[in-house]
Amino acid sequence: MKLGRLLKEKAKSDVEKVFSGFSKTRDNLAVIDELLLYWNLSDTDRVLDALLVADFGPKITIKIVESLREDIYAGKIKSGSEIKNALKKSILDLLTSNALNTELRLGFRKPAVIMIVGVNGGGKTTSLGKLTNRLKRGGAKIILAAGDTFRAAASDQLEIWAERTGCEIVVAEKEKAKASSVLLQAVKRGKEEGFDIVLCDTSGRLHTNYSLMEELVACKKVVSKVVNGAPNEILLVLDGTTGLNMLPQAREFNDVVGVTGLILTKLDGSARGGCVISVVDELGIPVKFVGVGEGVDDVQPFNAEDFVNAIFP
Repeated sequence: MKLGRLLKEKAKSDVEKVFSGFSKTRDNLAVIDELLLYWNLSDTDRVLDALLVADFGPKITIKIVESLREDIYAGKIKSGSEIKNALKKSILDLLTSNALNTELRLGFRKPAVIMIVGVNGGGKTTSLGKLTNRLKRGGAKIILAAGDTFRAAASDQLEIWAERTGCEIVVAEKEKAKASSVLLQAVKRGKEEGFDIVLCDTSGRLHTNYSLMEELVACKKVVSKVVNGAPNEILLVLDGTTGLNMLPQAREFNDVVGVTGLILTKLDGSARGGCVISVVDELGIPVKFVGVGEGVDDVQPFNAEDFVNAIFP
């Protein structure tokens, strides 16, 4: 398979889409360029304000600014022109620390099982469909599991994606079927018929809905009984326009099922990118993909350097 090569592609057009998606964040951080004209040590407080406005969150903002102040007092930053580069490096280091692996972990056993989780309206099922298309083009044999049994339209939506990408799909055989039974059937079939990947949709839920979160736990347990070590990935879809609201979502999902990667969606110009750094830093979960448009190919591998360049003017 050509998955490794495919997942590392970063076409120029894709990078441009990421840049355009964070125009709101970039506008909020534009004040930093003004600081450079009349820069002095006290202006680190204004940098702090700019980061807060860009939805970086208080914890990560203080961490970044304190690091800047240390470099200033140590003489590593001596002019205004150096502060922006120092900021970008600080954020890039946060995104790439702890050897966070931004590539999909598909393992060696077949099938690899990927669960997609998230709240309703965040682009979960659409992201699954686009990821299916990307992996299919890389040569993978894929079967889909329509595990969002809570929302009637979700199965129909995923069936359209299955037809569009030429993939097999397992859907609930009766109304109000348990999501875990759908995933079990799909993973069993994936193992018996030699599929490379089982991509599993799950019920979109508020992170505060206890019963539905428990359903996720059941889904995780049932697939592990069929394939040792499964699921290989549990990818949480986060709406890029929600700002700091994504942090409690990510925290709760991670506590319940152990999220292994993030998909950041809706980078349509109003995305509030600063909060992404807060999620990555606090939870140690890498961003693996970004949704950069409405097209079938518009889920791209996350690149930390491109991201940092996108949020700074």
